[in-house]
Amino acid sequence: GSDESRGYVLPFPYVIYPGNRLRLDRQGLGGVLFEGNRFEFDLSMNATPPVDSDKNRAREGMPHLDPTVEIGPRLNYTLARNRAEDWALTFRLPVRAVIATDLSHWKSAGYTAYPHLAYETRPVLLGGTWNIGVQAGPLYGTRGYHEYFYQVDPEHATPQRPAYDARGGYSGALAIASISRRFQKLWLGAFVRYDTLKGAAFESSPLVRRDYALMAGVAIAWVFAESGRKVEVDVED
Repeated sequence: GSDESRGYVLPFPYVIYPGNRLRLDRQGLGGVLFEGNRFEFDLSMNATPPVDSDKNRAREGMPHLDPTVEIGPRLNYTLARNRAEDWALTFRLPVRAVIATDLSHWKSAGYTAYPHLAYETRPVLLGGTWNIGVQAGPLYGTRGYHEYFYQVDPEHATPQRPAYDARGGYSGALAIASISRRFQKLWLGAFVRYDTLKGAAFESSPLVRRDYALMAGVAIAWVFAESGRKVEVDVED
């Protein structure tokens, strides 16, 4: 809901580990709890960056927002799959607990749920195999989650920023498209994400300055070590 933008440059590890119970891949870090022909039950994670209220007009005078870490179970159900053409359509339902922390302290920030559809394919284009993914769905958050980001307590209210008591419910909807390709030792990736907050439970918060957000990013990785033992994975992996 911010009407301001920020750019980030972040170093990150590019690690792929397709284990039987612990997996680290394009979907992130997760632990496989149950896996069937179409059903899979695993763990998923997410995170948000910190917000310095001194550099944000809407939150000026309010407490800073610590980074948050989300972790919880995720149900995956493969709706359709074509192994020959290398594509899959999956329904995913992650439910995560949210923890706000700066590593010196932490506190609970509620729970989130993100039921969505994900389409993934690996077409051969321009002489190589590309990983392309699209996903979209609604977001839901508990009152504690919305309070952390959108509540304005009376002591922080101003004539331009009235007090606001957040409630849980619909958090908007998002769509993400991503593309990546491996060029021997070089890995390239990019994504674009669109969020809409129209109809969200916190839409009337004075901290919501805009009812949409657009984010994009690129990533470059150099693979300097890899196992000599390789395994085959499905497109949804």
